[in-house]
Amino acid sequence: MPKFRSLKLLPLVALAGAVAFAVPHSMAETAREIPPPAGGSSGTQGTSEVAVLAGGCFWGVQGVFQHVQGVTSAVSGYAGGNEASARYELVGTGTTGHAESVRVTFDPRVISYGRILQIFFSVAHDPTQLNRQGPDVGSQYRSAIFATTPEQARIAGAYMEELDRAHAFDTAIVTKIEPGKAFYAAEDYHQDFLARNPRYPYIAIHDLPKLANLKKLFPDAYRENPVLVSVPQTTN
Repeated sequence: MPKFRSLKLLPLVALAGAVAFAVPHSMAETAREIPPPAGGSSGTQGTSEVAVLAGGCFWGVQGVFQHVQGVTSAVSGYAGGNEASARYELVGTGTTGHAESVRVTFDPRVISYGRILQIFFSVAHDPTQLNRQGPDVGSQYRSAIFATTPEQARIAGAYMEELDRAHAFDTAIVTKIEPGKAFYAAEDYHQDFLARNPRYPYIAIHDLPKLANLKKLFPDAYRENPVLVSVPQTTN
């Protein structure tokens, strides 16, 4: 059942009176401590680099990276298909080639591309699930890295080989590297969804545990206040 779609499409006003509730441990997203990549710098010069990552519902992936030090922007969107089909209703059919993705802009002086990938594989999603994440099923929820440079593709491929050799996960990583694909921002109502709706049932069950795991496993990279799409950010 894709993303508890009956819950997702409820008008947000209908959730105004919702109350927070405890999430059973068995339903919470799990995280895994994994080693960092042997070489994680992409060699980018300057203050800004872009990574495009897909790992299931973009609400949670965006929410995780909005709380990472050195990230200056995290935007939910679609990658893998064409511009005409980059709309939520079409992507949800699983026939467009798109995956729900997040464009992560970061300062490589503060955080490396390899560290971004370590967080992506460890707490943002489960890279061993093929064409699904939790309750969300379909190619639009696949695990993918839309490398924006050849060096990013090399680092990602080498890192996945390292993790598989180290048996970091119980089964093999199924993440695909898909370079050369354009990114299209999602509709406004999808942006900052976790930050704006922390009591939304899907968020409480599947995504808030990811933030807790980020804070626990990467305390040096965690930032308490998220960088939001709705708030213009300044760079040094």
